[in-house]
Amino acid sequence: MATTMKTQEDILAKLNIYELNEMQQKAISTIDETANTVILSPTGTGKTLGFLLPTLKLIEPDNKEIQALILVPSRELAIQIEQVIREMGTGLKVNAVYGGRSMAKDKIELKHTPSILIGTPGRISDHFANDRFSKDSIKTLILDEFDKSLEVGFEYEMRGIINQLPNISKRILTSATQEAEIPEFVRLNNPTILNYLTGKKSRQLTLKTVVSPIKNKNQTLVELLKHIGNQQGIIFCNLKDSINHVSEFLTKNKIAHSCFSGGMEQRDRERSLIKFRNGTSQVLIATDLAARGIDIPEMKYIIHYELPERVEEFTHRNGRTARVNAKGTAYILKWQKESLPEFLKNIPNADISQKEKLKPNYWETLFISGGRKDKISKGDIAGLFFKKGNLTKDQLGVIELKQDCAFISVPISEAKKLIEELNNTRLKNKKVRITLA
Repeated sequence: MATTMKTQEDILAKLNIYELNEMQQKAISTIDETANTVILSPTGTGKTLGFLLPTLKLIEPDNKEIQALILVPSRELAIQIEQVIREMGTGLKVNAVYGGRSMAKDKIELKHTPSILIGTPGRISDHFANDRFSKDSIKTLILDEFDKSLEVGFEYEMRGIINQLPNISKRILTSATQEAEIPEFVRLNNPTILNYLTGKKSRQLTLKTVVSPIKNKNQTLVELLKHIGNQQGIIFCNLKDSINHVSEFLTKNKIAHSCFSGGMEQRDRERSLIKFRNGTSQVLIATDLAARGIDIPEMKYIIHYELPERVEEFTHRNGRTARVNAKGTAYILKWQKESLPEFLKNIPNADISQKEKLKPNYWETLFISGGRKDKISKGDIAGLFFKKGNLTKDQLGVIELKQDCAFISVPISEAKKLIEELNNTRLKNKKVRITLA
């Protein structure tokens, strides 16, 4: 059948990946050969591909039931994995379900049973309780970022789910930390543990302290951003109120940014990440939710506007920069009288006296009300903006294509004109709305 004919080489070529890293190669061969595997590797090293490629080999196309279940701690991670599987172009049906998404939408999609189901424990538990599909064919169980699921209180749901899966023959667990204990209910007997958490990575990260003369650190934050220049980075806060406070100040100082926290609607969180990925936002102001499990590029720097309570979260935040062989800087922003925890003593102060003039933001993001389900491709969108929108190649930014919509970055100077000219035009026989995202 067509879905089984895609080789690993075909899939990698479709993803524009030409070589797997050492961890991915080892993960694939280990998962192929053993029943239980634990992959410990830093955030951003490609664990998703490491477990998906061997999982695809286990799917029987003629079996119309769910065969692989992937449990994840956050909506963003569920969406990200679903997107990767779709981009692999295998033809296998995949669905992601999670809290905050319409239950009616879940029910409709699950009537056409996927081969691979991805979800947060709470939502999967709900579907299990209501017997919305058969569990008999689920033989592969993946707990991605399993430590985070346990940390955010999903243990009860995870136990209930795993106890209802009698036919599991392969278990794969991943984590970016080695502190978490694996509970007995996972039934992980004699696992092969691949530990890539030690090595070069820690030596690539530079820690610097930035001291604010007053308790309100906002002005010092802006001075630090001017010192860093027009590079993208993440500002980590502990509270949603802190994010709002920082956001207002950056807006006054005309620094393009997005916000990202658990209190935001899922739609708004997704759009924040899209704008950050495509360069519309220079910085992302976020809680620890952004430390792991979201799809954003490697950062040259991160800023701890507020320090997390635990050293583990400090480590995960820092994992957003200095990944694999790249270098990065984590800045710790403190006011003069603030005392730092023991593990941050003796960190040198950064000299931020040298400032750059921040260039005005170039990109704006537009929303398009049509996507994959309308048979619209990235090429169709590019064609519309080239031919009818009269954009040059340099003016066409990143296109992100979703199931039911799409996003494109265009120059701010062209955005209003493009909306006026292209709104309510046709893309693949569908009349689409084009608005500011």
